[in-house]
Amino acid sequence: MTAIDETLRDAVTAGEIPGIVAAATTASGTIHAFAAGSGAVPDGAPMGMDTVFRIASMTKAITATAAMQMVEQGKLALDAPAGETLPELAAPQVLEGFDAAGQPRLRPARTPITLRRLLTHTAGFGYDTWNADLNRYARVREVPPARTGRLAALGMPLSSDPGTEWQYGINIDWAGRMVEKASGLDLETYFQRHIFGPLGMTDSGFVIRPDMAARLASVHARKDGGLVPLQAALNPPREFYPGGGGLASTPHDYLRFLRMMLNGGALEGARVLAPETVALMGQNHIGALNVQVMRSVLPAMSNDFEAFPGMDKKWGLSFLINTQDVPGGRAAGSLAWAGLNNTYFWIDPTSGIAGLLMTQVLPFGDAAVLRLLGAFEQAIYRAHRR
Repeated sequence: MTAIDETLRDAVTAGEIPGIVAAATTASGTIHAFAAGSGAVPDGAPMGMDTVFRIASMTKAITATAAMQMVEQGKLALDAPAGETLPELAAPQVLEGFDAAGQPRLRPARTPITLRRLLTHTAGFGYDTWNADLNRYARVREVPPARTGRLAALGMPLSSDPGTEWQYGINIDWAGRMVEKASGLDLETYFQRHIFGPLGMTDSGFVIRPDMAARLASVHARKDGGLVPLQAALNPPREFYPGGGGLASTPHDYLRFLRMMLNGGALEGARVLAPETVALMGQNHIGALNVQVMRSVLPAMSNDFEAFPGMDKKWGLSFLINTQDVPGGRAAGSLAWAGLNNTYFWIDPTSGIAGLLMTQVLPFGDAAVLRLLGAFEQAIYRAHRR
């Protein structure tokens, strides 16, 4: 057992987290994998590379891959008005505030929504978890969260004109709807046929099969200094598959996706993206705009979150991009993102390393998990930087 494995195990032993899986890969194959703890406290099944996690917003990278496949085929275009594909996006409204009676004040957006803006979180959509005005709007108009898979969840207004600011939100859910319209397939079917099947990601999907359910980790909430497993429906009824978050997957499967990205869009003879598309996805697509601090208005769901404080961050299609080298870790220009239940990944094309760290804890941006993520990344680069 390495020193970093001991650190991860000790965090479980100390009760900081219920269980954890950390793994890293190069383009050639896995270079480190470690699991500790269990999928549920106090007596869940041991965690492993085949443990099934609810990966939440790590779904976004999969949806972006599907969208870029549609772009490659000429069925979608990055800069065409999204309303040409989805009439629901043809005349977006911007929330300007609330009147004296507490009712929303809306106006027409001054610029169009495009697929590029959706993939970069600059279309103007937000999440009620990190936007107080949208949170208020959702309560006033009784709009359900996107994670419910109810179509009414997509009925949120914009909080800014498209192209004017970066704001994390339901943008990729709309990108997923564009993929469905362009392909003629629902997202579950599309992912299985065109991403998961070719990449050998056999334990990934919106629908959790019985054999996956037996390996499904529970999401835990921090309460009174301890960890409490939360109850969640296995396969809740959905009116649409939310491309912004809703997949289940395993560390083994997601590592295959990361390896495909390191390989320029192919894995073991299966090509899902052209090399030039992968390169395009890793470029800054928000220009002079910067990724902003995500300030929580729902503390049970998320802490305030900022990756690499003090550093300008950009966004690709659809990944966070660090603009400077991380001392002892990933190089500038690396790609990354995360899931609400404290799952994280990075892809470093310069160093040829990708990694993930997965647990199931709320709220997001958990200090203990972020500490372990940093320690794991540092250890991987000490051992494997080329």
